[in-house]
Amino acid sequence: MAAFARARTSELAEPVARLWPDLAARDLRAPEIGLVMLRGRIGGDGAAFNLGEATVTRAVVEIKGGYRGYGQRLGREPATARLAAVADALWQNEQERARVEAEIVTPVTRRLAAESLQAKSEAAATKVDFFTLVRGESEP
Repeated sequence: MAAFARARTSELAEPVARLWPDLAARDLRAPEIGLVMLRGRIGGDGAAFNLGEATVTRAVVEIKGGYRGYGQRLGREPATARLAAVADALWQNEQERARVEAEIVTPVTRRLAAESLQAKSEAAATKVDFFTLVRGESEP
């Protein structure tokens, strides 16, 4: 579900249209946009506080065979949330799981790993090492 939630629209739409062209997904919960409260903790273990709100889109679909898929993503993208739900429903079907993994999950996780590596290398380029030079003199 994490890969589906972070996938680009094209990373979901293209494989679904190409591999499952006749797929009829029934909306159990049409895509809807809402807000969620983001909570944080100071230092990771301090008292919880409300950080703010974030826009989220969610959808629930059912495909042939009774497989239900759930899609959620940050932002206002109803079509992408629905595609994520369709991909999740297909993944629930053991006969389709390998194709979903190969055609959707693997490319998305590779892209996310490459983007993470790029961000880390850009951050590393700005790293500053501080050190103290010791003078040969001693102060009284």
